[in-house]
Amino acid sequence: MGQDKALLQYGGRSFLAGAIQLLQNVCDFVVVVAGKNMDVLRPIVYENSAYLALNPQPELGQFSSLRLGLQAVLNRGRDATCVTLVDRPPAELKTVQKLKEHFLRGSPETNWALVPQFEGKHGHPVIFAREMIEAFLRAQPTDNARAIEHQHQDRIEYLAVNDPRVVLNINTPEDYSRLQPTQ
Repeated sequence: MGQDKALLQYGGRSFLAGAIQLLQNVCDFVVVVAGKNMDVLRPIVYENSAYLALNPQPELGQFSSLRLGLQAVLNRGRDATCVTLVDRPPAELKTVQKLKEHFLRGSPETNWALVPQFEGKHGHPVIFAREMIEAFLRAQPTDNARAIEHQHQDRIEYLAVNDPRVVLNINTPEDYSRLQPTQ
């Protein structure tokens, strides 16, 4: 992209601010994991009353940041978490509420994760129960989230949602320019 995607604007706020504000509607607290961009993200994180965690080795990839965030969730005494990415506009509030309600009605012992699905594609935010959190934390640092999820595919539930933003990715300036007119 040529710039930090978390700072891209959508609906009058950055992707990051939108993600934090969305999750605050359905979660006890929000943790943002940052790497070398920590100083740039810090004001947005604190202005939106979220916690900031530093990934001291962001070059290890997204899985290292996921693991740090999951550990922060467990350290704060929680047994489940909602994880999203900040390289896209946030999902709709009704989507995240639907995911949370569905997850809470289920059994975390048998369903370790709940993934939104739009038109057959899997997306974010994802809800992980403690069992999946622990599977990620037990994994080798060189693994990735997709590999761990595939190992536990029988424990993952997919929920159809009517929200195209759950599968939207903004990877190029062209992707972003196509997004702008829909604000």
